[in-house]
Amino acid sequence: MSAVLRPQPRPGTRAGRERTAPVRRLAVLGTGTVGTAFVDRYQSLQSRGLALPQVAWLANSRGVQTCEAGLAQALSAVKAAPRRETTLPGWAEAEALHEDDIVVDATASDQVAGWHAEWLARGVHVVTANKLGHGAALSRSQAINDAQGSSGARYGDSATVGAGLPVLGSLRALVAGGDRIHAVEGVLSGSLAWLFGNFDGSRPFSALVRAAAAAGYTEPDPRIDLSGEDVRRKLLILARAAGLPLEASQVKVRSLLPADLAEAAVGQVDALLPSLDAPLAAELARARAAGARLRFIARFDGDGAGVGLHALPAAHPLCGGGGTDNRVAVSSDRYPRQPLVIQGPGAGAEVTAAALLDDVLRIAAA
Repeated sequence: MSAVLRPQPRPGTRAGRERTAPVRRLAVLGTGTVGTAFVDRYQSLQSRGLALPQVAWLANSRGVQTCEAGLAQALSAVKAAPRRETTLPGWAEAEALHEDDIVVDATASDQVAGWHAEWLARGVHVVTANKLGHGAALSRSQAINDAQGSSGARYGDSATVGAGLPVLGSLRALVAGGDRIHAVEGVLSGSLAWLFGNFDGSRPFSALVRAAAAAGYTEPDPRIDLSGEDVRRKLLILARAAGLPLEASQVKVRSLLPADLAEAAVGQVDALLPSLDAPLAAELARARAAGARLRFIARFDGDGAGVGLHALPAAHPLCGGGGTDNRVAVSSDRYPRQPLVIQGPGAGAEVTAAALLDDVLRIAAA
């Protein structure tokens, strides 16, 4: 990957020389729903006169566009580019990232997330909605932290959990203040929140999955949501932010997927969705008999970490909210009996893009 955008030091930033005010540029990676929403929000804020770092490049797996002719034109061009055989993003070989530039990762690419630590080590800030930085291998998460510490570059990841809700920031602030975290549990998937908030037996669960996919709440392959894998990544991010160095294998996941659906080719998924209906109808009947509600919950505490479907009492803190709301409860020294509860919309390209741009603006203002 030697041809990717590689950061170069700006004059006057090393060897004790005086540091001048940086002229930051953005490299936006990913032009799917979140990347496109980021561009739309950027243009909206720019039209209102807000000072923003210049977007220098827009890139996806098809290619890269510089933005001198305008952001909208660059977005159209890079989306229309022919597909490449390689899975590597076609980033500009002749251009180079500088220290204090900002990479915005609006992809879900493991390959891109693998570059976060290197960019940070070179002094390039990273803002990401990609959960595969702190939500994948522990060694990668630790490398990101080490790179930040060595270079002083910043890592904006508020969009990775709760689509920008003040969850990660609040958790890190508690830890920084000396608070010991006893437990964190939450509804961390907007798509699963919507599914189980609407699952009342009047429609098969498979029909709700199709509706959620059509609304853009699920991943393109809804099995990523239904398997609990996306929720596990978010739980890992929260646990590591709380100072718990969990490996992914230490999180027990109870998937919603029957074996045939889990192992099916992508083209067979829709036809096999009805295999969800009977098992989940039985779960719903048992919950109702106990006066409980079904919620897909992630939790870690001193006894371990897990992700799965639970029947909770109606008065439980995680049974509130509606729509795609995420709801997170934090128990700590400061909140030992009544947990701190953070709630709000946890899915959607617009709120995720807003969280990305918020992190960009925080870095630019530093």
